Amino acid sequence: MNSKEPVSQSSQLGLANWLGKVHQGDCVELMDQMPKESIDLIVTSPPYNIKNSTGNGLKNGSGGKWPQAELIKGYAGHDDAMPHEEYVAWQRDCLQAMIRVLREDGAIFYNHKWRVQRGLLQDRADIVDGFPVRQIIIWQRNGGINFNPGYFLPTYEVIYLIAKPKFKLAPKANAQGDVWRIPQEMNNPHPAPFPLALAQRCIESTTANVVLDPFIGSGTAAIAAELAGRNWIGIDNSPAYCELARQRIKSMSKTLYDRNVVRASAQQRPTL
Repeated sequence: MNSKEPVSQSSQLGLANWLGKVHQGDCVELMDQMPKESIDLIVTSPPYNIKNSTGNGLKNGSGGKWPQAELIKGYAGHDDAMPHEEYVAWQRDCLQAMIRVLREDGAIFYNHKWRVQRGLLQDRADIVDGFPVRQIIIWQRNGGINFNPGYFLPTYEVIYLIAKPKFKLAPKANAQGDVWRIPQEMNNPHPAPFPLALAQRCIESTTANVVLDPFIGSGTAAIAAELAGRNWIGIDNSPAYCELARQRIKSMSKTLYDRNVVRASAQQRPTL
């Protein structure tokens, strides 16, 4: 594993220039510029590399494409079809960079999807091997469409809880189960949006103050952090997604501000 220290002067400035912003660029390079052990929590869902699937994937039984699947086009600036070995190496580099910036009481909620490749279950063990995986959380989402007659319709994804030694959940959060029934996000222009309720569950299950998402996408983890009153940092390699995230966060902040103004006004009204 790579354990190189940050080389940028930004590492000497603490997190002041990072907090509350969406940063565009390579997530490994940017995380390597952050101070070591400065982040409390990472909540993220990387690209799944789904377009290199050897199964039917996004195609129907006749070989045609499923027209509603936005991932047919890949992501903005990323085709989601890397050779498997390159993809695994990339994700391991990402996880190592996350581990470096994580405090000794911090954790990573790393959302990924198991799938069948060449008739065998690919459980992402090659990615997470050697990292301190403490638990697997099952995210049970709504069903979709299955064009492959060789197995049942997949209705879940997994969240690897990768935790440093001193990590603990927030008080009473350990009473929750490890199967989370949360619907997919439907009203979001991103091709693979992270549900707000899922990001909220991850963040609010901890006492984290600073939350990082190195694959911020449409900004959902940042929005969840804002709603929970936590600080956040977002990174994405796509200028288009960075702008989408900024606009969604700005819109949410305005809605939250307007709501608070109305609530404060109501509380100040004299009772008759």
